[in-house]
Amino acid sequence: MTSAAAEDPVSLGTLAEATDRLLDTMRKLGDNEAAEASLLPGWSRGHVLAHVARNADSLLNLLLWAHTGVEIPQYASMYLRDFDIEAGAPRPASAQLADNEASTKRWLALANSLTEDTWHAEVRTRQGRPIPASEVRWMRLQEVEIHHVDLNTGYTPADWPAAFVARVLGQATVDMNRITAAATEPVPAFALRATDTDFTGIVGADSPDNTVVGPAASLAAWLLGRSDGADLTGDLPVLPAWK
Repeated sequence: MTSAAAEDPVSLGTLAEATDRLLDTMRKLGDNEAAEASLLPGWSRGHVLAHVARNADSLLNLLLWAHTGVEIPQYASMYLRDFDIEAGAPRPASAQLADNEASTKRWLALANSLTEDTWHAEVRTRQGRPIPASEVRWMRLQEVEIHHVDLNTGYTPADWPAAFVARVLGQATVDMNRITAAATEPVPAFALRATDTDFTGIVGADSPDNTVVGPAASLAAWLLGRSDGADLTGDLPVLPAWK
């Protein structure tokens, strides 16, 4: 997830509200529902739930790094990250909920205690990208909002708050430019235009001769790989996976 440091940091209140919505969805899941498929290929809802909890702990590591000045990697290793998700996926819904409630509480407790200077401290993401600690809030908000959709329980990109849509669409466009530039298969340049906001953008280095048009949330969902773009118009190229 790429930098959005030029924008104002996400408020902890906004993040708490998004997290409460996600936890409310978790509370409605039974064991059978938690074991059913998510919208992510190869992942059950249990995989998504385990990942969201472990992501909170990984981002807690970055806040601890900022707080103490002692380098603490986001994840000890990618092997352990993946192992923890697989190990946590089969748990009953009640255990998934308790884990997410606890990891959320830990993260927000430390976040609410940090000073303004601490939020300016530099840490590094798991990809090695240096960021101010304040950007961790945006990283967490993306995890919460996007994976809420991935649970496939009726929460869709159309339910994303407008402020989140505006920011994630801009970032997804920047990300897709980076991803397509490095892709082994060329992606023809295309423009983007939202029908419900003033957003316009371009993906690709060349002048586009095609414009993909639709609601801002739908454009974002398509770029993020959370939609097949059926509600968009224009010639939709096959996109590399967003990462």
